[in-house]
Amino acid sequence: MTTVGGDQITASQMLEKFLFPPAAQYSIIGNLSGGERRRLYLLRILMASPNVLLLDEPTNDLDIPTLIALEEYLDDFAGALVVVSHDRYFLDRTIDTIFKFETGGKLREFPGDYSTYLEISDREEADQKEAEKQIAAQVKTAAAESSAHTTEKPKSAKLSFKETRELETLEAQIPVLENRLAEIETELSLYATDAYKLNALVSEQEKLGAELDESVNRWAELAERNELQAK
Repeated sequence: MTTVGGDQITASQMLEKFLFPPAAQYSIIGNLSGGERRRLYLLRILMASPNVLLLDEPTNDLDIPTLIALEEYLDDFAGALVVVSHDRYFLDRTIDTIFKFETGGKLREFPGDYSTYLEISDREEADQKEAEKQIAAQVKTAAAESSAHTTEKPKSAKLSFKETRELETLEAQIPVLENRLAEIETELSLYATDAYKLNALVSEQEKLGAELDESVNRWAELAERNELQAK
């Protein structure tokens, strides 16, 4: 007796499942064909009611009728089944988890049959290609921008006529601003008790101070370029 899917099955019934009709069940083993002997050897293992089956390329050595009988048996097999095979159809019929050895010795698990594994792999490969395409596009864009920046002609350091006049005006204007700010400092002391006059002076002082800072910065820029031009 053996157990398949929780049911007790006699040896005679198992023999019939694996294509040994009653008339052939008492035949001499030496009279069996090679395919029948392999089928009988497999049946002998299954009759022991194993809880783990290790099948290494089973479709290479078994004929089609035996494979069909084995697949039907495995449909009701309650134990653990580990299969190594290149037969996609057999894997789809018998397994529910794929384990793949990846680069670096990593073992990755894929739930589902072999067809499901292929779908996941194809989708991941497509995603990877899309990501690589986007990265390549970004690198290409960055390279183009870098090339454009490198080949861009630098602005001429030479002052234009308008800038030359501006530099001269600033050189004359800055001392005027500095003098007026100094006068305001004196007037602030003189009108310390005149709130109206004091507010007007403070307002003027802030305005002229900002104007002086802007004028000095602009003068420094133009003067530096003018000095380079002279060299």
